[in-house]
Amino acid sequence: MTTLLNHLAEYFGDAANWSGPAGIPTRLLQHFGYTLLAFVLAALLALPGGLWTGHTGRGGVLVSLTANSARALPTYGLLVLLVVLYGIGLVPVLVPLVALAVPPILLNSYEGIRGVDPALTDAARGMGMTSWQILMRAQLPVALPLVLVGLRTAAVQIVATATIAAAVSFGGVGRPIVDGLARSDYALVVGGAALAAICSLLVLAIFSVLGRLVVSPGVRAAQQ
Repeated sequence: MTTLLNHLAEYFGDAANWSGPAGIPTRLLQHFGYTLLAFVLAALLALPGGLWTGHTGRGGVLVSLTANSARALPTYGLLVLLVVLYGIGLVPVLVPLVALAVPPILLNSYEGIRGVDPALTDAARGMGMTSWQILMRAQLPVALPLVLVGLRTAAVQIVATATIAAAVSFGGVGRPIVDGLARSDYALVVGGAALAAICSLLVLAIFSVLGRLVVSPGVRAAQQ
């Protein structure tokens, strides 16, 4: 434990690690850049399909098969395969991260909409709402807590796994880990791991605040 604390103090206490292209702020910005891009792509791919499938009640088997297939993909193995096939670039980094994030978003959005009380859907339909209005104005607000859980899970998985970008010469908080292992500099390794943990905690905090902002108090109370 003492050694670990010493490594942390050495890494974060070194002024050289707080500036320049290898500095902590730069690594954090790079890491969140990969994370945000992969998260947005995964949400664009999975969220509409999950919501609409849950709303229509059709395609549930396909949703499960797609999610389970994506979960079975080995993230690092897929990264290596894509680098071999296409060379070093941003696409081989993003594809495994997107594949990792799709299952929780797809399944939670589907299950969230499917779990809405049918009486609410019938009432909305009886008021003359269109299918789109029923989904967006009646079902989604009730399903939002579960949908956000899927988005949060995906974001945390991406931010924790985006360290693989350093394995193919990209930056981010995985860079100190890879460089530290190569040099047997364990202060770098521990520092990079600590940055990865901090990134995950920041994502959790962001979604905690987001949940309080976008989920109605009545729905939050019903969830408790």
